[in-house]
Amino acid sequence: MSYTTDKLRNVAIAGHGQTGKTTLFEHLLFTGGVIPRAETLESGKTVSDSTPEEIERKISIHAAMGHVDKNGVKINFFDTPGSSDFSGDVILSFRAAEFALLTVDGRSGVQIETVKLWRNLDGTNKPRGVFITKLDLEHGDFDKALADIKEKFKVEPVPVTLPMGSSSSFKGIIDVLNDKAYFLQDEAPEKESSVPDEFKDAVAAAREKLIEAAAEGDDALMEQYIEKGSLSPEEMTKGLVLALAGNKYVPAFAGAPPVNSGIIPLIDFIAAAGPNPRTVTDKMLDAEGKEKEVPIDPDKPLSALVIRTTYDQFSGKLSWIKVITGKLAVDAEAVNVTESKKERIGKLYTCQGKKLEEVKELFAGDVGIITKSATLKTNDTVGVADTGFSFAPLSLPEPVHSIAVNAVAKKDDDKLGEFLVRAAEEDKTFRYVFNGETKETVISGMGELQINYILDKIKTNQKIEVETRIPKIAYRETITKKASAEYTHKKQTGGHGQYGKVMMDIAPLPRGEKYQFINAIFGGAIPKNYIPGVEKGVVEGMAHGTMANYPVVDVEVKIVDGKYHPVDSSELSFKLAARNAFRDAMRQANPTLLEPIMNLTVFVEEKYLGDVMSDLSSKRGKILGQDSAGGIAEIRAEVPHAELLRYSIDLRSITSGTGSFNVTFAFYSPITGRIADDVIKARESFKLQEADE
Repeated sequence: MSYTTDKLRNVAIAGHGQTGKTTLFEHLLFTGGVIPRAETLESGKTVSDSTPEEIERKISIHAAMGHVDKNGVKINFFDTPGSSDFSGDVILSFRAAEFALLTVDGRSGVQIETVKLWRNLDGTNKPRGVFITKLDLEHGDFDKALADIKEKFKVEPVPVTLPMGSSSSFKGIIDVLNDKAYFLQDEAPEKESSVPDEFKDAVAAAREKLIEAAAEGDDALMEQYIEKGSLSPEEMTKGLVLALAGNKYVPAFAGAPPVNSGIIPLIDFIAAAGPNPRTVTDKMLDAEGKEKEVPIDPDKPLSALVIRTTYDQFSGKLSWIKVITGKLAVDAEAVNVTESKKERIGKLYTCQGKKLEEVKELFAGDVGIITKSATLKTNDTVGVADTGFSFAPLSLPEPVHSIAVNAVAKKDDDKLGEFLVRAAEEDKTFRYVFNGETKETVISGMGELQINYILDKIKTNQKIEVETRIPKIAYRETITKKASAEYTHKKQTGGHGQYGKVMMDIAPLPRGEKYQFINAIFGGAIPKNYIPGVEKGVVEGMAHGTMANYPVVDVEVKIVDGKYHPVDSSELSFKLAARNAFRDAMRQANPTLLEPIMNLTVFVEEKYLGDVMSDLSSKRGKILGQDSAGGIAEIRAEVPHAELLRYSIDLRSITSGTGSFNVTFAFYSPITGRIADDVIKARESFKLQEADE
């Protein structure tokens, strides 16, 4: 069955780990009539957690998609991982969805990952709601959770559903919008009834807040509300749709998914008032790389974005695609705009978890799967022609944890490389590079859990034993004062000889300036046709410094004089003369080592703040500032890269697994004394090892 754009809804279910996302997803499919019964995490049979690794660990590692039909409206739900190690799949689900539903544990309130997700949604002004879970358990408290959300996010959540009782007295929820009560009914979907008298006052107060939220959606509705003091049911629904699409209010839902509570009203609300794809825009890059808004529009020519790439042992390569404009149809001819290659659409699918369902077409706003594409990869743009524009790529966080790897058996190196390339294609937060400077294969990810998951797959599925170690740091060398040197390269063999003389001045540049070459030759002391050879020699000289053989940066090189021979001079002669002159000058310019400094942002519960800051100080970190809100602290610091190689492990230990962090490169900074001596010794040992090999 095909669904037009107006009949589509896309919802990303996200939140801190263990807040009930997968259970909610499972019961949405059950209540929507997609599956005959809702399975538990312990059974290992849930629709979304279908891989052996997810079943064994009892956590979501990959985003899963499923859909239900409500009165002809198709609602695509994305179940996302709760661990920050697998945040890439959360980001792609946010990109695919027009509405994010954040699950919040009714006992614990807002937790760290939820704070980070909220901030991510703020970056795109994405409409969002909250679902308060576990209200049937001891200490489950809807009002307390709403107050926590208000304090931490400075918003006033608007209840769409209310709980009837809590903990052991919990008996169901009330749909405020439709004035209905839904009571628990063993393993069956909740039972509709009229609202009990004892809750009517609370419902009336909540309905007033809903009407106020609806009035925010449109100026005419606001005038109507001010004049009459209320809105009709039709006006209310219209206003809620417009206001939510504009992220003007945060709907709040109550429930207990394991006992099927709160599910029917949630589906009803999303179908009736959830943002449809026409209400939002996506982002494209024009030919000059400038970002522009693109409305999701079925009436324009086809354009789509590949949001994910996975591999299935039966179906092969799966390309997940979000249609932005037009319609994607089976047997259509399209163009992979990113690769400038034609792409014939063979079969199209949607899915319920890992189960593929064949479809004939996908309208703008829908998400589906193309199988066995030869060219498509994540972030590729698909269109009817090579239009010269592409959609902005997924905005993913930088990896924070790296290790160096190699196969124990040399014969497995190529096979290991192939698997790592595929892993990096499936998860764009995972990186695999060969560092030519340190001669290491380095893999990077969002944390130890993600890295270990990939290494376990290599061992289990590929039967490859892998060695791991802390990667080497990419240090640099620079100079701290001016110096001059001259060098004459002279070599006489039979026939033409080699001759070139170079005189140069070098001087330090500000950090980050890298390199500047100045030709100050007058009177043809070095002919112009040999100057490129001189610069090549300087660049070669900078590739290996004189302290520890690290690349040299932030140096100005000025060629001031030289001498050539009309017969024996050549570009090679001047290249060798310049390389040696540079090294001689550098030795006189008081060289020093530079280490990479990283910008670090740490998110922790306030009770761990002192311990984390003390640890950062011990790591030679410089605290730049901190903010705290609602019990969650954000610490910003500059820390040497060498001190952060195991930080994901250290932070987990300090915060009992609750802390998380982001890290990006900041700048290079000089190091001296014992630290520099240790770096030089390690480098010498590395060079000796290289020589032995």
